[in-house]
Amino acid sequence: MGERLGLRSSLDPLDLNSSVALVIDQDTHEVLFSKNDSAVLPIASLTKLMTGLVIADASLPMDESITITQDDVDTLKGSSSRLAVGTTLSRGELMHLALMSSENRAAHALGRTYPGGLNQFVSLMNRKAFELGMTDTRYVEPTGLSSLNQSSARDLATLVSVAYERPILRSLSTSPGYLVELGDRMLQFKNSNGLIRSPDWDIGLQKTGYISEAGRCLVMQAKVADRKLIMVFLDSAGKLGRAQDAERVRRWVEMQAPPSQAAFVRPQG
Repeated sequence: MGERLGLRSSLDPLDLNSSVALVIDQDTHEVLFSKNDSAVLPIASLTKLMTGLVIADASLPMDESITITQDDVDTLKGSSSRLAVGTTLSRGELMHLALMSSENRAAHALGRTYPGGLNQFVSLMNRKAFELGMTDTRYVEPTGLSSLNQSSARDLATLVSVAYERPILRSLSTSPGYLVELGDRMLQFKNSNGLIRSPDWDIGLQKTGYISEAGRCLVMQAKVADRKLIMVFLDSAGKLGRAQDAERVRRWVEMQAPPSQAAFVRPQG
């Protein structure tokens, strides 16, 4: 959608792959880099960060068993899942897979089994967004498979900042991998963000996303050059585009003057 709106063609000094980008100093709230940060676009599985935030703030028992049902099967995109119908895991395990591996059935099951049901859960997602001042944001389901889940880079930066305050979201989203026992089988899940495994990065919280309407998306909290940064990349071109953009931003920040002299860059277009 960002490409169709002409956002990707906007000029920027870092020649990013993403239609939208925003980099903010988490401590000072200084905007270091901005590209189309007010554009409202589909956010794909970045949605799951709000799903995790609502679950985390509800103080529900993480050891409670939840079974994947036919209701959790993706009928929007027809995406596959390694969690077969009938699989039973704890709420904590489903949270782990949703945030780390972007498991859609896990995220849907978390919303479906929330007290009051799925509609109540989605209502709480939108209420939380409203309370946080995320005025560009709308959720219709908890996975991000629907292109009607939309937000702006500004709103997503707010979400990342708030989510970072929850230790469980930091821990689960940055886990490199997780081994799940399913009966007599062991399944290894990996983090959907390859930067987690890079020694060049110190990432405190992250979430990836992709559907065709959203392009490839990424949000992160990371420490770069002794600064805590929040990064948002939406509608990135190419499978490696969002990671390349993050690397370009990291190198750019490392090359900058001391924080007090950092300049705000707003691309033209």
